[in-house]
Amino acid sequence: MNNCYWIISEEDGQGMVEYSLILVLLVLSCIVGLELLGKVTYNLYNVVATKLP
Repeated sequence: MNNCYWIISEEDGQGMVEYSLILVLLVLSCIVGLELLGKVTYNLYNVVATKLP
């Protein structure tokens, strides 16, 4: 019973989980940002290409 309580109350991996969640949030925000930036850049190139002779 004492070992079960120790496993439940152990917090050694807590920092790693927090860093992993921050990394996942950072990666997702980069993907969304690049997706939006890609669409804007594509539209800009299309406007320029249609105005060229």
